[in-house]
This record gives sequence, structure tokens and C-alpha cells, in this order.
Amino acid sequence: MEHINHKNCQTTSFFSVRHFEMRPKIQPKTHNREIMFSQTDLAQIKKLGIEISEIENQLENFKSGFPFADIQAPATVGDGVLRLENEQLQQAVSSYDNSISDKDILKFVPASGAASRMFKHLFTFMKEYDGSEKAYEKFTSDVGFNSVHYFFKKLNNFAFYEDLKKTFGDGNELEETHLKKEYVKLLSNLLNKNGLDYGSLPKGLLKFHSYENGSRTPLEEHLVEGAAYAKGKGNVAKLHFTVSPEHKEKFTQKVTEVQNEYEKMFDAKFETSYSEQKKSTDTIAVDMENNPFREPDNSILFRPGGHGALLSNLNEQDADIVFVKNIDNIVPDKLKPETKLYKKALAGILLDYQTRIFKYLSRLESEGSDELIAEISSFLENELCQKYEGFNLLGKEEKLSYLKDKLNRPIRVCGMVKNEGEPGGGPFWVTNSDGSLSLQIVESAQIDMDDSSKTKIMNESSHFNPVDLICGLKDYKGNKFDLMKFRDPKTGFIALKSKYGKDLKAQELPGLWNGAMANWNTVFVEVPVSTFNPVKTVNDLLREQHQGK
Repeated sequence: MEHINHKNCQTTSFFSVRHFEMRPKIQPKTHNREIMFSQTDLAQIKKLGIEISEIENQLENFKSGFPFADIQAPATVGDGVLRLENEQLQQAVSSYDNSISDKDILKFVPASGAASRMFKHLFTFMKEYDGSEKAYEKFTSDVGFNSVHYFFKKLNNFAFYEDLKKTFGDGNELEETHLKKEYVKLLSNLLNKNGLDYGSLPKGLLKFHSYENGSRTPLEEHLVEGAAYAKGKGNVAKLHFTVSPEHKEKFTQKVTEVQNEYEKMFDAKFETSYSEQKKSTDTIAVDMENNPFREPDNSILFRPGGHGALLSNLNEQDADIVFVKNIDNIVPDKLKPETKLYKKALAGILLDYQTRIFKYLSRLESEGSDELIAEISSFLENELCQKYEGFNLLGKEEKLSYLKDKLNRPIRVCGMVKNEGEPGGGPFWVTNSDGSLSLQIVESAQIDMDDSSKTKIMNESSHFNPVDLICGLKDYKGNKFDLMKFRDPKTGFIALKSKYGKDLKAQELPGLWNGAMANWNTVFVEVPVSTFNPVKTVNDLLREQHQGK
């Protein structure tokens, strides 16, 4: 593969990299286990497949909290974020196209999210709207894009419109005059089990985009996308969906329904696989005194551990290149060419970095010259953006050990879009627990909002994380990494929730693309905002980007 020049990490003199050790974790005393957990509790925990030591760590996290991310600066273009000129872009695409004939490629799609949150404002409207003139005036007064009024006004622009019409059985167009007394009935037909049941289906199975010859769900659009850039050995496009147990059969049915047709249309062979978020990744909930929160039957409440739990699912995949993209971030065919271009480019950049890393690790097995140490340390600092102020103070063997450790890790190339006010995480320079400085995706919840210097850094961030990842999961000898060894367990979240009218505290595992990948080698690349089109509310489907015809 031709080397692609992506020198990216400018020296930033204002960074003050310091040495420190993380606060030692205080383990609960073993005898407390017998007091806190009954035999019934222990049986419940065992059935879930969770180690008692893990429960104890979670309980300690509730008491001590999680440390905030020590962000030092936003990663920006030329200082942690690559911006590809056209020649670099085309070269990266060519590198990918010329390398994949013998590669196992996988598209990994988190798809277990329910669609109910998409329809939150519609559910509220159903509950409150009584058909009175006052209610009608209130309904028609809000004409904003995200309003219920706008939803009805543009009803025939949704891909599910024809299906919704059929639920009325009279064949009439659902115009405003027809709807005035039918708003609640129509929403019931859309959202409830007596109709299309969109309120309980996963996002992946809703009709998102209209075409001349029909419509497609996100599941189908991911198949089409996979055929565009994720075909590997044998012209096979492999896709893995993480799904909820109750929806798996519907996913497999939809794939069976469309697979033959799409294989002919898009010149690909599809292999789909599925996994569920493991119960062993659930986390314990506690009351406000940090005691286990109890259900009415006195069992302990365990809650899903957030998207960080999917690290376990990703860890089970066996592929040379893995594309990670959320189920709802998908576009119709008219916008796919640019997505395809940048997906291939990011994968080409990954392969280029990976090739050089593998060569360096092979050389380090038999060579340890000062020249090689200097060459690799320069590569590590200037291209992989791993900075360590104390490196030159190490002895030769320590330097070699340090370089091997930093290089022999999973690698990811992350697309970053320009920040246009979207909530969520972004790319930052972060000081790690070993005193080194590296690139991390950091969520706003990880930043100390009471520290004015940190909020200033956050507000200066120029890019946003759209969850556009290409991952290399194998080492230089072709062995799979154990991804669980490369997460930072101290980057979880604690959130306040309630159940049965009682307050509780819930804990999320380190997020899949932030704390769960904290110790990966990371490269950030700017991608066009056109490649980021998530659907958070049903009205987002009315945006031009999701109008397929």
C-alpha cells in the first residue's frame, strides 16, 4: 500500500503533561458482602452472570463518583483532526479499494434502540388532545418544524403514509379536513398495536425513506450502504446488528424478505448476524443512600449499562475492518455517494496507519537501535498524537517497552463533523492516568461544568462526534485483541432516575466510543456534515436529507 502522508499533531506548547497516579480504588470489605447481599440476592446476581467483584466496584463508584475527564484542549484541524485535500482523499480511497479483496469486512450497527422516543411529542398530544376548540387552537398555534401540527401538515411526505392510510380502510387521502376529528385515532393507528405499532418497534424496522418503487427501513438502507463500501472477500457484505431479544425475529424476517432482491440490485452477497446486549453487562441501581434499590418483591434492580455494554458484543466479532454506525444515521440513495467516498477514505487511512504500526512492531522484535526508537517515537507523537513529556527520561529498555505498549493496541479512525450546535461528545486532547496526552472522544457529562477553564475548552470545540468509526481489532500477528483490556473503567456515568415514585441512582458503563475505547490508538478525520443525518424525532424524517424521492 502506498503511504499516505497524514502528519497531524502539531506541537502545542501550552500542554502541561504531568505525572500522577489514579486514586487507588477502595474495595469494599469482604465481610460486608454477607450483610449487603442475601442468598437470594447472590442467586439473582449469579443468574445474571455478573461477578460479585464487579458489583462491589459499581457500588464503590456510586460512593466515590467518577473523575472528570482532564481535557487540555479541543482537537482541531491541524492539531488532532485531519482535513483531507482532494488528492489525499482519492489516495485513501484507492488504498482501501486495492486492499480489500482478501479482507474480512464487517459493518457493526447498534440497533436495539426503541423508536418510542421518536414519538414522544405525539404520545403527549394523544394524551392531552380532547378535540375542543381550545385544544385545536393550541394545536394550530405551534407551526414550528418539530410541532405536532407540522407532522400532520406534512403527513403525506412520510414513507409510512401509504401504510397508515390502509389502517383507515376507506382509501381516502388523509387531508386536513378529513383529519380534524381523527387526530388521536390516526396517531393510535400509527403508534399502537391496533395499527402499525410504530411506538413499540425498534427504529431499524420503521419505514424511513420513499422511492419510486416502494420504501425502505433503516435496516434495508444499511444493507444497501454495506454493499457500497463494505464488501470484502468473495464479494460478501457482512452486517452485524445488536438487537433487543423481542425484536430479533422481526429483523431476520425483514432480511429474508429483501435479501435476494437486494443482492441482485446491488451486486453483493449479504451475511447478517445478530447479538443482544448481555444481561451480564447490566449495572446495579442504588437508592440515595447508595444501598441496592429494591423491587416490590425485594429483588435488586439492575438496569442496562448503556451503549458501553456493546463493547462485549464488538469484542466477539472476528473481522479485519469493522465499520461502526448507528442504525438511525442513514440517508436515501441520493446522498449515499459522499457517504461511500468518506467511508472508504477513512478505512484507507486506517489500513495505512495499521500497515506502518505493524511494520514497526515487527522491527521492534529484532531491533532496538536509537535510530529506530527516535523514528517510532516521532511517529507516535506527530501522527498518532500520543505525547509523553517524560519519554526522554526513560532508559532504553523502558523506551522500547513503552513504544511496544502504545503501538500494540486496537486502532480506530473516527469521522468528525463541524460542530453546528449538536449535543453530545467531541474530540479533545486529554491527559491520561499515566501522564500521557492523547486524543479522546469526550461527552459533555464527563466535563466539570463548575471549572471555568474546562468549560472554556469545551466551548472552543470545533467538531462533533457523529459515531462514524472504522476499527482495526487485530494485532500485528493477526490475533484478535481482547477489547475489554483497553477500556478505562473510571469513565462511566451516574444518572438520577426514579421508579415507583422513588429516586434512584443508575450507572452506565464507559461509553462505547469514549471510555470503552479510551486506550485505543485514535485518528480523527473531518467528514462532511452531509454524512451525519440521525433521526431523533419522527419530524426529522421530513428534512430534505431524508426525503428519498
